Amino acid sequence: MNFLREELRPMLRLAGPIVLAELGWMGMPIVDTMMVGRLPYSADAIGAVSLGSILFYAIGIFGTGLMLGLDTLVSHAFGAGDVADCHHSLINSIYLSIVATPLLMGLVWWFSVYLHRFGVAPDVLQYAVPYLLALNWSMFPLFLYFALRRYLQGMNRVAPVMFALISANVVNLIGNWALIYGHLGFRAMGPVGSGWATCVSRIYMSAVLLISIYFYERRYRTGLHAVELRPDFARVWRLVKLGVPAAAQMTVEVGVFAVATSLIGRLGAVPLAGHQIALNTVSITYMVPLGISSAAAVRVGQALGRRDPAGARHAGWTGVVLGASFMGCMAVVFWTVPRFIARIFTPDLGIIATASSLLFIAAFFQLFDGIQSTITGALRGTGDTRTPFLCHLVAYWAVGLPLGYHLCFAVGWGAAGLWIGLSVALIMIGIALLFFWRRKVQSFSSMFA
Repeated sequence: MNFLREELRPMLRLAGPIVLAELGWMGMPIVDTMMVGRLPYSADAIGAVSLGSILFYAIGIFGTGLMLGLDTLVSHAFGAGDVADCHHSLINSIYLSIVATPLLMGLVWWFSVYLHRFGVAPDVLQYAVPYLLALNWSMFPLFLYFALRRYLQGMNRVAPVMFALISANVVNLIGNWALIYGHLGFRAMGPVGSGWATCVSRIYMSAVLLISIYFYERRYRTGLHAVELRPDFARVWRLVKLGVPAAAQMTVEVGVFAVATSLIGRLGAVPLAGHQIALNTVSITYMVPLGISSAAAVRVGQALGRRDPAGARHAGWTGVVLGASFMGCMAVVFWTVPRFIARIFTPDLGIIATASSLLFIAAFFQLFDGIQSTITGALRGTGDTRTPFLCHLVAYWAVGLPLGYHLCFAVGWGAAGLWIGLSVALIMIGIALLFFWRRKVQSFSSMFA
């Protein structure tokens, strides 16, 4: 543990603002859930927001995942002192976003047309489809935001990212208040108003980062203003090669929860609302190791860029210790006060009972979720995005989801059965990635021999 003394401070300096940004990211769906949860038809409204948002993320997350290749390219270039190469990667990531946007928007639209075939309750479906279509217009701003964010993080400039997300929550809150209930001259739109508020907040986030980059370049003249604007297809291909496995891993992870949400939707509005509350809560805790994961990717990548294998090893293990420690504490919270957490979202006793039982189950995978998240980031810093993808694919889709489906419908355990299956998968992923990270660390010295 001696490495913690030298690595802990720089890791926390980078991770702190990123964690706050990730929490700000999760703050928007939390606010959405709370705001629609106060409507007279709260169970249907919460269920619609749950279903619409998870389906959007299951598709949109692939495009945002493509930007994760910037973690490797920008951090390696910055560690080697080649800032011009960082700029080059950013420009070509924007071209990649432009290509990906219409393809993924079309896929979201297709799902909205055929969503009724999944057996979702009609009362939920009538709000979920327009909410999903409203979110769909935020696709390109979301991709642009992620490209700009990964570029900034890779060069240790995280304050604008933190400000953009925290302030975007204010924009989203005001938008929800105005559009859901009909204030500031707008008509009351119900759950779909929440979707439009989220769309506006994403446009705002990307605009904040663009303005920040513009004024930084105007002051320091780092060369971004003179970068070649023609597409570099070789660089785009490198981004694709790095980003596709990372995007696929995120899609696999979000997709399995999207399928679980659709399956729970067959059980009715109350189980679906309880599932959404539990899912929002575990997503909040997950944002902390996810932020540490991003910092670990940058720290590992920068160390390898300056040919420092010991520094890369120390950065990775520091991220794992921090992520596991935090999530271990969250497991204790979920075991002890699940009903208190559920009451924050809704006064409905039926929803509270369902959500609290799911949070108790979630406590069992918190530690392993912290481990797998931070190791995924550390491996991404080395350029390995395939190993996490394969681990998530096998554990979630070959083990966790089939087991959860059996426990939910065949055994009759309902939503709890699905959560138990997914918990087993997360425990498997955490253990497997710990093994692969140890092997990766052992190969560092030979990389620069």
